[in-house]
Amino acid sequence: MKKGILAIKVGMTQIFNEDGTLVPVTVLQAGPCVVTQIKTVENDGYSAVQVGFVDKKERIVNKDKAGKKVVIHRHGVGKAMKGHFQKAGSSCKRYVREFKFDNAQDYALGNEIKVDMFAAGDKIDASAISKGKGFQGAIKRHGQHRGPMTHGSKFHRHQGSNGACSSPSRVFKGKGMPGHMGCVKVTVQNLEVIRTDVENNLLLVKGAVPGPKKGLVTIKETVKAIG
Repeated sequence: MKKGILAIKVGMTQIFNEDGTLVPVTVLQAGPCVVTQIKTVENDGYSAVQVGFVDKKERIVNKDKAGKKVVIHRHGVGKAMKGHFQKAGSSCKRYVREFKFDNAQDYALGNEIKVDMFAAGDKIDASAISKGKGFQGAIKRHGQHRGPMTHGSKFHRHQGSNGACSSPSRVFKGKGMPGHMGCVKVTVQNLEVIRTDVENNLLLVKGAVPGPKKGLVTIKETVKAIG
């Protein structure tokens, strides 16, 4: 892998190509990411580049009148991570991820990874945590069919037979049943980059990208290029 960056999903819109074709696109606020650590085979057993994205407040602890410690920014960065970022000469970051670049040895601490590494026409894979939909039935969760809604039927939206009583006398693993839906890592492969805006750090990708607005999206060059 030679290309990779972290992004925040802004939303969807549509643009026109030069030939007048309407293209639905997802707008991503991609980078700039800062290199916070270089993983090497000698020290870590593998080669990778650790990057940080989006500034984060430091954890501030004060004392009240009674001398008791009071945390102002509870979700800030602790001392350990603060020292980690200071070693790289970077401000504290909210997101930290690793990319196994083929040329990881060419990067140095403090280097910036910007959206200009991508160009129109590039194929990418986008990974993010999908929207959580809570507890859902088998019809919405697995796309199963419903039963008849009339003629005295008492079977409408149930998932159907779970397993025979005599044989196999159990429920098979993987049986589609109601349960928690969404909030899992989803990767959409072979998306096309339509346009890049280097000044505003924007990446316009054709089609939909998983995850909600303001969610973190990991962008990598595709592993299954088609066409």
